[in-house]
Amino acid sequence: MFIKAFFDEPTNTVSYLVGDPVTHIAAVIDPVLDFDMPGGVADTRSAEAILVFAREGGWRIEMVLETHAHADHLSAAPFFNAQTGAWVGIGVHISDVQKIFRPVFALDDCSTEGAEFDRLFEDGERFAIGELEVTVMHVPGHTPADIAYRIGDAVFVGDTLFMPDYGTARADFPGGDARTLYRSIRKLLSLPDETRLFLCHDYKAPGRDEYRWETSVGEQRRSNVHVHDGVDEDSFVAMREARDSGLAVPTLLLPSIQINVRAGRFPAPESNGVSYLRIPVKWRSSEAPG
Repeated sequence: MFIKAFFDEPTNTVSYLVGDPVTHIAAVIDPVLDFDMPGGVADTRSAEAILVFAREGGWRIEMVLETHAHADHLSAAPFFNAQTGAWVGIGVHISDVQKIFRPVFALDDCSTEGAEFDRLFEDGERFAIGELEVTVMHVPGHTPADIAYRIGDAVFVGDTLFMPDYGTARADFPGGDARTLYRSIRKLLSLPDETRLFLCHDYKAPGRDEYRWETSVGEQRRSNVHVHDGVDEDSFVAMREARDSGLAVPTLLLPSIQINVRAGRFPAPESNGVSYLRIPVKWRSSEAPG
């Protein structure tokens, strides 16, 4: 199996090109669409870098695999669909996430059935990247829809786990649950110790100077600061809930959710050719002024 990581430092996100060396069929996992929030400008330079690398290496991208609807970056799935015809897959429980956020943003064009995606994966479902067999693992907790992709001795875990010195994903987004997250993590850590884990984010824990995104089940079980062997469920939940209560909202939360539950698609442009996103506003007082 061929694996190439692409790190987007502005969002601390890792995307992957995963290829079958026999057929040269490949998948892109969690691709990033660049988005300048203050300027309201989107561009595809990060996605283009993956596409150029794939073409130069003779890889044929046939699918985009999302681990969940990300809250910290926009998906570039439509770019790969347009450039290569790649289909887009995500966990079947994306419908639960759509049902949560459709009323929040008044997303009247959102199906709440996952219809925006080409493939909806069930827990335990298997499919292929060329001759590579992929097994889907449902690992909710960060969101209800999180899945991991197991390919041979490698698992692409999305946001569920971080490097051992940084810990685990937050569980305070709507639909998230720390207790469910703990059980999903233990599911991952029940795999053989030598199983490689490829992460979706790294933030360089204090004292570490370089970004890292590959670890192993054994390393996580020995030294993950939040969930190493010996940390029980109640202790983890207490830690996670206390930690989450002080975390800031991700910078790109509002655009990311609106775009990613639509499989990376923007709302249709208005008459001036510009697409618009919504910002929900709530007043602290009982009545809004004016």
